[in-house]
Amino acid sequence: MSRWIKLGVSLAITVVCLWWTFKNTHWAEMWVALASANWLTTLSVYLVVLAVIHVARTLRWGNLMSGLEKVPFKQLNEASAIGFMMLIILPFRLGEFARPFLIAQRSGIRRSAAMTSVVLERIIDGLIIAILLRGLMFFVPEDAHDIERVRVGANLMFLVFFSGFCFLLLARWKHDFVIGVMRKTMGRISPGLTEKVVGIVDGFVGALKQLPDGKNMALFFLWTAIYWVANGAGMAWFANGFDCSGAAGRACVPLHLDLFQGYFLLCVVIVGMMIPAAPGSAGTAQLALLIGMGVFLPQDIVNSSGVAYANVLWAVQIIQQVLVGLFFLVRSHGSFSDIAGKLSDQAKTGEA
Repeated sequence: MSRWIKLGVSLAITVVCLWWTFKNTHWAEMWVALASANWLTTLSVYLVVLAVIHVARTLRWGNLMSGLEKVPFKQLNEASAIGFMMLIILPFRLGEFARPFLIAQRSGIRRSAAMTSVVLERIIDGLIIAILLRGLMFFVPEDAHDIERVRVGANLMFLVFFSGFCFLLLARWKHDFVIGVMRKTMGRISPGLTEKVVGIVDGFVGALKQLPDGKNMALFFLWTAIYWVANGAGMAWFANGFDCSGAAGRACVPLHLDLFQGYFLLCVVIVGMMIPAAPGSAGTAQLALLIGMGVFLPQDIVNSSGVAYANVLWAVQIIQQVLVGLFFLVRSHGSFSDIAGKLSDQAKTGEA
C-alpha cells in the first residue's frame, strides 16, 4: 500500500472519529464548561505532571539501554524530547524511528539496538495497560454503557502485545528454530521480505543479549510505574478542573473523575490510540476518552463537559510535547526537515 493511500485512510479514520466525537455534543454547555473551568490551578499542576512523565520515560529508556552504553542525561533527554515530538508530527509512523536515529547520533549505540529498546518499551507498556484494564474491568458493572467495546479492545490489545512478547522470548531462546519456521512459511510466499524480517529478528535477538543488569532493570520498572501512575492521576486531576466554578449561573454540568476512573480512562485511551489515525492520534484519542467516560458518567455530562475535557486534554498534551521537542531541537542546533528527510530515506531503503 502506497504512503498516500495510508495517509488517506488514516485521515478518513480521523474524520470519522471526530464526527463521532462531536455528533451528540451539547454545544452551549460545552462552551460554558470551557469558559468556566479552573484553568490556572488545573493547567499549572498538570504541566508539572507532564514534566514528571517526560523525565520518567526518558530515564527509563536510559536504564533499558544501559546494557549497551550508559548515555549521559543531556544526550538522552535531547533524543527523547525531539523523538517524541517527531512521533506526534510525522505521518506514516516515521516518528517511531526518530528516537533510535537521534540516540545513535549522540552515542555509540547502533540504531537497530536502540530500536529494540523502543520495541521492548512498547511491548511492556502494552502488556501493563492490557492487564491493568482487564483488572479494572472486574470492578465495573457488566451492564455499563459501552463496556463491551472496551472489553473487545482490551482483549485485542492483550493478544497483540502478549504475542509480541512471546515471539521475542521464543526468538531469544530458540533462534534457529524460529528463523527456520519463518523461511519455510513466509519464505515460500515472499523470500525477499522474509530475509528482511529475518535480519530484523537477528538484530533484536542480538540486542536482547545485552539487556541491563538487575539494578537498571529494577530502575526501569520503577520509572515505568511512576510514568503510568502520573499519567492516570494527571488525567483525573485535569478532568476535575472542569468543575463549572466560574459558570456564574449559566447552564453547566460539572465533570468529576476519581482515581479509579482516571486509570480506567487512561487504559481505554491507550487502546484507542492503537487505531491508525492522523499524526498525534487526532480523533481516536478524543473518541476513546468519550467512550471511557461513558462507562461511568451520564451521556449529558459526556456530551458537554466531557467533550470539552477530551479535546483540551489532547491539545495540551500535544502542544506540551511539541514545544519541549522544539526547544531541545533548537538548543541542539538540529533541523527538523533534515531529520525527517533522513528518517524517510531510511524507511524507503529498509534500514529502519
